[in-house]
Amino acid sequence: MNAPFKMGMGAGRDMFQAYACDDNTAAITRSVAVEMGWDAERVYKGGLRNAVQSLSVSASPHVLFVDMSESIDPLNDINGLAEVCEPGTIVIACGQVNDVRLYRDLLGSGIQDYLLKPLNAEHLRETFASAQAAFLAPRLEGGDMHSHIATAVIGVRGGVGASTVATSLAWLLSENAKRPTALLDLDLHFGTGALTLDLEPGRGLIDAIENPSRIDGLFIERAMVRASDTLALLSAEAPIHQPMLTDGGAFHQLEEEFRSVFGASVIDMPRHMLIQFPHLMVDYNVGVVVTEITLAGARDTIRLLSWLRSNAPQMKVIVVANKVQANALEISRKDFEQSIERKIDISLPYDMRLAAQAAKLGKTLAEVSKSSKLGASYAEALSQVLELGGADGTVAEPKKGGSLIGKLEGLKGMLPKKGGKAKAEA
Repeated sequence: MNAPFKMGMGAGRDMFQAYACDDNTAAITRSVAVEMGWDAERVYKGGLRNAVQSLSVSASPHVLFVDMSESIDPLNDINGLAEVCEPGTIVIACGQVNDVRLYRDLLGSGIQDYLLKPLNAEHLRETFASAQAAFLAPRLEGGDMHSHIATAVIGVRGGVGASTVATSLAWLLSENAKRPTALLDLDLHFGTGALTLDLEPGRGLIDAIENPSRIDGLFIERAMVRASDTLALLSAEAPIHQPMLTDGGAFHQLEEEFRSVFGASVIDMPRHMLIQFPHLMVDYNVGVVVTEITLAGARDTIRLLSWLRSNAPQMKVIVVANKVQANALEISRKDFEQSIERKIDISLPYDMRLAAQAAKLGKTLAEVSKSSKLGASYAEALSQVLELGGADGTVAEPKKGGSLIGKLEGLKGMLPKKGGKAKAEA
């Protein structure tokens, strides 16, 4: 739900215009436009090409709805539309092609949403309301853009405690660092994020996977489960007989929304998901690799660090040795560090009593261990995440341009709010 690149109201600019190819689309659009308080006479016959022709000789509206169903080359035509639109125009498109790749390409080109025909009045109403909210939102100048720390927590082996570390870091970011934080648990069938926080997981993550085109700020607000005023969880408890079929697009869109709604996000990334969706790591600027000081842990830490260097070169990595028992190490810390060719950044001591207490109370291990040696280690982990994540006052660079015309001209606005109801199949 990123804010668009905002311009002033502008003399002579309509609030809304629409270009529809057929009578049914035009009728539904007029009806919803009237509900929004917009001028129904601004709904014209003719699709995307007619919009390009008309707007080449007149001012573009603040919110533009175009029907692409007669377009042979949608992406090329959208680029043509960008050439005649003024900066700040919020563009919504509709069409008959149910293709998730087209949907993503269109969003990547700078439009706010793509809806699948025949139009649904409720979906259209939600989309227009999102566009209006984006237009009315306060202007975000470059210096006002908040930084976002995106942290991926990955365990090198099962049982090393990566999920415990992920929930603890999310809690620390929300409570100690005072950053509104999203926790995403991608173990779809056996995740423990909700269990750790004493919450019901809900259906939010499953709904996102099944309907990635619905992911927007409103979806985030409804789907995420609140652990506190500053910590929200998105997880699943999918039936073990039900494989979750996805190309990973929903996870990328979720992180895009997290970047604008939250000050930080933590993803609990199971190894099999990392292998299946390697492209997700480009969304994260901090990686926390959780291991144990064993021979197998050393081997898999070497492999994972090598993988991250190749697939996520932008990521700053923190190596965390978990459940450390000083007098019960399989190999020495020195030998372990020589094997992985780098130092262990954080060592979390094993404390069975505190772990049991956290489980009984439904709290994170970091919360119940605040006054212990383990708590001090977690505090140091938080400090390193904040430092490497750019929380020293620097601002993360936006990954894409803002509005449609801003995308082509390299404007430094943020992405318009994404959302919508295209039923693109993942």
